[in-house]
Amino acid sequence: MEPTVADAPAVAAPAAWRAALAEALGTFALVFAGTGAVVVEAQTGALGHVGVALTFGLVVMAAIYAVGEVSGAHINPAVTVAFWASGRFPGARVGPYVGAQLVGALVASGLIAFLFPDSATLGQTVPVGPAVQSLVLEGVLTFWLMFVILGVAVGAKEIGLLAGVAIGGVVAFEALMGGPISGASMNPARSLGPALVAMDFRSLWVYLVGPTLGALAAVPAYRAVYGDRVPHPLRPSR
Repeated sequence: MEPTVADAPAVAAPAAWRAALAEALGTFALVFAGTGAVVVEAQTGALGHVGVALTFGLVVMAAIYAVGEVSGAHINPAVTVAFWASGRFPGARVGPYVGAQLVGALVASGLIAFLFPDSATLGQTVPVGPAVQSLVLEGVLTFWLMFVILGVAVGAKEIGLLAGVAIGGVVAFEALMGGPISGASMNPARSLGPALVAMDFRSLWVYLVGPTLGALAAVPAYRAVYGDRVPHPLRPSR
């Protein structure tokens, strides 16, 4: 019989502070590389829209492989809240995770401000058109991102050989499509960090509400498709 995930020896869960630190580091990487790419593109024009979108996708993929085993690599408050709503993540850990993600985002945005003092926006997400348009777009983009995450995650952890590729790929192609309109945040921490450092809160509510509602909507949609089955993507086919 071939081994499965269920057959693997039990491993003690990482301490809560280690998981929170991993979330802070992962979110720092996302915001630093992602918003840094936006700033570099604005100043040099060297990356282009495709380059910025790929940067976001690649850094998410890297973060999943780097800290997924420790914290699950949520690196996104909307993802953490949706995992809790799905019953895969304990409510007592939502606060520490979200707090760590916000700290990571703030530190990253502060460093971007230090490195690029001439940047007026620090890579903020601002709607190009009506706020409602970006609100709906952010909700839909995050819905599909969370739907994929629920499908490839093991419990509340984004781990496995292909999890990083799948999730990073979704982030990249959604940034390619939605970036020119809403900024394709899909992540309240990614938008809140630069907004707080720049003290510019225009339309920030769009990026707090849209991704959160979109991620939460993915939970019943996933259950409607799969029932209460929790996927084990590392289990080999027989």
